[in-house]
Amino acid sequence: MFDKTSIMPPALTAKELGERVRAEREARGRSQSWVAERVGVRRQTIADLEAGRNVALNVLMGAVAALGKGLAIVDARADLERLEEIFSDEPD
Repeated sequence: MFDKTSIMPPALTAKELGERVRAEREARGRSQSWVAERVGVRRQTIADLEAGRNVALNVLMGAVAALGKGLAIVDARADLERLEEIFSDEPD
């Protein structure tokens, strides 16, 4: 997941988030046009989202919802167990 030198897990980049949206769309057998129609934007806007380009938040949220998914805000801070693992003197 992440190396011992990092206390927090890496956050998704815009490109990685776009790749996940694309993977979900393809897994459902949907086209960019299909998603765009439900969000009320052009197909190119969905292509931009999937490429990690800057799009409006409502486009991201609409695309995610159209694919039957949601986003969650999670605590990315390391818990006590993870901190003990990070700072343990024992080799992996």
